[in-house]
Amino acid sequence: MRAMRTLGVFGALSILFLLTPVSAQAAEPQEPNKEEDKDAELVKQTQNPVADLISVPFQNNYNFAAGPKHNHMIYLLNIQPVIPIHITEDWNLITRIIQPVINIPSLAPGGNATGLGDMNPTFFLSSAKPGELIWGVGPTFTLPTATDKLLGNGKFSLGPAAVALTMQGHWVVGALMNNQWSVAGWTSGHVNQFLIQPFINYNLPDHWYLVSAPILTANWAAPKAGDVWTAPLGGGVGKLFRLGEILPLEGHEIAKLPINTQIQAFGNIARPEDGAKWQLRFQFEFLFPK
Repeated sequence: MRAMRTLGVFGALSILFLLTPVSAQAAEPQEPNKEEDKDAELVKQTQNPVADLISVPFQNNYNFAAGPKHNHMIYLLNIQPVIPIHITEDWNLITRIIQPVINIPSLAPGGNATGLGDMNPTFFLSSAKPGELIWGVGPTFTLPTATDKLLGNGKFSLGPAAVALTMQGHWVVGALMNNQWSVAGWTSGHVNQFLIQPFINYNLPDHWYLVSAPILTANWAAPKAGDVWTAPLGGGVGKLFRLGEILPLEGHEIAKLPINTQIQAFGNIARPEDGAKWQLRFQFEFLFPK
């Protein structure tokens, strides 16, 4: 219960963190400055999974009405550093690592499990000079790094990954997908897991944007046909701001740090028998542009 209480406080602070720039702007209108055009472009870069931009997103997922009686909340924090590597003038290698931190109620009596989940690194080879169609391809892996058997598969898995998108005016539209198969491990059974994340963003004035980026998964190895798909439907809103807009840090380098925030809500129109009925996702992302 202490872990759940701590996560609840963290969630409340996270949502307040998103709302703080709104109240700050309402109280003190911002003067146009030379950063405006650069920040408008930076917003679009955050919506491009293969952008030439170092970023560290913290994606908080609150999965409600989960478990056999649909009365549990499963918390999943994805720490997702993205680091581009310049291979040549024409090609970039985008490294993207997802390290989950999970709190999940145990299906057996005796409480819950909290700890690290399986790490998922992905490497996208992408053009450094893309045209209207921006794309990346490469391998993805899952490493059995979970600290509890409830938090991972106990399998080493790998497979192909791809992303494609286009930017047209205010719109950024695309999809990221991968499929993985287990090749080694110490647990029974096997992994055959598909993931696709379509995303659509509409950019508004003052660095606000509308977003829908559901993560759809298919467990092809599920024993029941009805347990294969998890398909969320929903969306939300986001905003990019600079830390100096809400903290009195003028004159310090940290005051220039851009942060991208967003909040989305989804209902699962398809889910496994014990799957969550709906999800709240809050993300804040530290950006390190050139």
